[in-house]
Parts: sequence; structure tokens; C-alpha cells
Amino acid sequence: MKKLPIGIQTFSAIREDNYVYIDKTPLVHQMVNSSGRFFLSRPRRFGKSLLVDTFKELFEGSQTLFKGLFIEDKWDFSNVHPVIKLSFGGGVIESRAELDQAIYNLLLDNQKRLGVECLQFSIHDPAGCLAQLIRLAAERYGQKAVVLVDEYDKPILDNIDQPEVAARMREGLKNIYSVLKEQDAHLQFILMTGVTKFSKVSLFSGMNQLQDITLNQDYATLCGYTQTDLEADFGEHLKGVDRDKLKDWYNGYQFLGEPVYNPFDILLFISEKYRYRNYWFETGNPSFLMKLFRQKRYFLPSLEKIEVGEEILDSFDIEQIHPITLLYQSGYLTLDDVEESPWGGLIYHLRIPNKEVKLALNNELFTDYSQELDITGYQKSLYKALASADFPDIQQQIESLFAGIPWRNFTQNDLPDAEGYYASVLYAWLSSINATIIPEDLSNHGQADMTIILGEQIYVTEIKLDKSESYQTQTPNPALAQIQAKNYAQKYLAQQQAGKTIYQLGFVFNNHARNLVQCDWQTLAMPRAEND
Repeated sequence: MKKLPIGIQTFSAIREDNYVYIDKTPLVHQMVNSSGRFFLSRPRRFGKSLLVDTFKELFEGSQTLFKGLFIEDKWDFSNVHPVIKLSFGGGVIESRAELDQAIYNLLLDNQKRLGVECLQFSIHDPAGCLAQLIRLAAERYGQKAVVLVDEYDKPILDNIDQPEVAARMREGLKNIYSVLKEQDAHLQFILMTGVTKFSKVSLFSGMNQLQDITLNQDYATLCGYTQTDLEADFGEHLKGVDRDKLKDWYNGYQFLGEPVYNPFDILLFISEKYRYRNYWFETGNPSFLMKLFRQKRYFLPSLEKIEVGEEILDSFDIEQIHPITLLYQSGYLTLDDVEESPWGGLIYHLRIPNKEVKLALNNELFTDYSQELDITGYQKSLYKALASADFPDIQQQIESLFAGIPWRNFTQNDLPDAEGYYASVLYAWLSSINATIIPEDLSNHGQADMTIILGEQIYVTEIKLDKSESYQTQTPNPALAQIQAKNYAQKYLAQQQAGKTIYQLGFVFNNHARNLVQCDWQTLAMPRAEND
């Protein structure tokens, strides 16, 4: 049985030491025989660095590494090209000075490896050196140069919550990337990879020769494992594993083609003896996302059933970051469907990729909203209360939750639309216990704020916000009254007849109490037969 390539990003190490390798060379072959200038965005831990290294070995003529692969007899390995590789994946760069030093070191390493030397090489002129390096390497090898840039955007993302620093990083990177346009005549192939896609105006300075294959159906499986890959190459490793459960937890990333698994999830799942955990999510803390959510007051229920235009997914600039763009490009949202709009262009439907991301993201958001609370204790208590339809306990758990949230969270969210804050906390909390949540649940008379499905119980829920300084219990409960008046729960009658119990649940929160102040419920009555 072949070994698992956990954390290995070099093609030679995988091929020389009997590790599992999913053959991506059919798509590699397709790329090297086409335009040869590519940009690819994929979430972290998706195998981008391994892909970049695969191209490096191919253009350097490492024929033995490709033995038995698709491309082995389709490539002229005697035709060696000089490869310039720039990788920003290692470490955190926190200032423009550190970025300049990192670029200087990368250019120095490439000069040594290629046996060429830039004249008047200086840390203050990285663009000039890269231009020289491309020309000198092409002259020495008698072949056009290849430029591979891995994690091109990481210095910016490391500082995304500090716009001024991020902008300085952008300018430093823009300085060297602009060289690729002017040196195009000396280049055989370009591949730039990263997590996000910044606009060409802000970062690539007119590099319109790059073909963006991020959402190109032909390259949808260039990174990641397909279901076929799992069965063919990990069959022995996954013997006895419930494939449907595995797919529910880790599959679902969609790039306009066959859905794929994140490789890191599968490798760690096997290594950890089939324990279902948040392997991919735990490899990086999305703290920058939380900061953006707080800054822009972007409340969580809006993340369901998202429809956006091309301009939202296409790219973003540091000064104008849309949270949906960053969530999508970072891998916390993925494509669900695409349709043509009546007015031209495309409409993209987004969703959370899988169970891992759903649970982990909501845990992270709930922790961020509530900060100092013990999330595990609250999850266990709420799950028990909802599963048994114990309404006094449900009310007590929610009151206890909001009583434990630091007061500063409320002052930060004390706006006319603060109802969204309470809904966000509840949504994140409920989703983190693996309940099915339908926010803004539509019916033919309007929409309920939230429907909660857990086991045999269905809770159709409405939330109202009261702003009075001293709340008086209202009869009837205005939230419950709205559910009943609008017949929001009627759409679930068929499920009631199938054995589920439907509850109508009204919550009233008060800004001054900063808590739930009224909670009323009623079981949906079965419709009477016509001859009763």
C-alpha cells in the first residue's frame, strides 16, 4: 500500500518514495500545449504548490519522475527550459521591507540555481533584476524561460485587516509582476497561483495575457481529488469507510465541473484512523474574515442561498472587499449553480461546500460573536433541549447564552438593524450543533426568519426586536402572532403527516436587556378532515 503524501509539496519526493499520486498530467499536458499563460485561484491546502512543482520538473526535463504517467510519452524531455520559481508560501510577511527582502532572496536563489547573475543586483530594484533574469536565462539555455509564481497573494492576505500595509504589499508585488508583460517575448510559460483573485488593474498592471482558469470547466479538477480518484487510488486506504458520509463531510467544492475533495482532508482522515474532524479548517484561522464581518456588520443568515453577479466573484481590491468575495475565494463558499441573467451576464448561486466547513465556520463565527463563552457546554445543552422540544429549557439556554456574551459585543452591534446580530448568533449556534437551518424561509405569504430542523422536530421561528427601556410582556407575542397570521408553518404539513412535529416559535429580544425577553410557542394543529 502506497504511503500518504501528508504535507509533501514536492513532485520528486512523492514520485521517488512510493507516495500516492493522483495523475494530473492529462490537464498539465493540455496546458503546456495551449496559450501557456495561466492564472489559477484555489483555496489553501488544495495542492497548488504540488502542481507548480510538477510544472517545474516537467520543464526541467526530469523524465524519470513522469514514468508511468499520462504525459510520459507525449512530452519532449530533451527540450529543457530555464525555470524561475517565486513562492511566497513560507512565513508571514508583515512589512514592505520584509517583502522586499523576501523578493531579493527569491531572485538570488533563482540566479544561483540557473547559473546566471543579474548586473547591479539590488534589493531596491527587484523588477529590473527579474527582467534581466528572464533574458539571461533564456540566452544561456537557448530556450524561452518559464515563470512559476506560487501563493502570489499571500503577503497581501497576511495583512488584509490592515489596509495600508496590504496596499504597500500590493504595490511591491505589482512592481515585479508587471515585468512578465514586458518580457513576454522571452517567456515560454507562466503559471500564477493563489487563494484570491485581485483585479488586474490593482495588481497585475495590464497583464491581460494571463488566462484565468479558475472557473474553466476544462480545469475544474486540476487541484483536488474526484470521487473516481478516491476509488482508484485510495481504495485500500478507505476500505470499510461509508462513502456517503465521507462525501457529506469533505466533498462538494465546485469549480464549474465535477466536484472535488480537499486533498488535505482525505489524507488526514485516513491518517487519523477515519475520525471525522475539521482537518482543512484547523490548518488556518480565518480571523481576518471575522474582523471583516465585524467591520462591515455582515450578519450570518445572509450566507445561505446567495446569488451574486460576476463582479462579486471575479476579483476584489483591498479598499473594497466584499465579504462574500473573500468567503468564496477562500473556500468557505463554493459554486452551486450558474444561470444566465435576463439582462446579460451570469448569476452565480453559492453554498457552503460540505459538513466540515459548515460546522467549523459556524463554530468560529459563534465563538467570535460570543467570545468568552464555553461553546461545547452551550452546544450540548441546546441540542438536548431542542431534540426533546423542552421549551422552558430552550428559553433558559438562549437566555443563558446571551447573558454570557460580553457587553462590548452589544455596544458594537447596537444599531437599528441589531435584530441581525441576534439572528446571527442564534444561526451560528444552532448550525454548530448540526441542526438544519433555513434562514428567511419562504412561503406563499412571506418568510419566517428561521426554520430549525433537528431530528423529528421542526421549529418555524420568527424574531422581533423591542427597543423600549422597560419591556412589558405582550399578549399575543408579536413574533408568534406573525407566524400564525402569515401561515408560515403551513408548508410543513406534509412532514407533520409523515410523523414530524411542527412548532411555531416566537422570540422577542430587547436592546436594553440585551437578551431574550419573551418566548412563546405553539404546536401546529393537524388540519381537520372534511367530514369531521
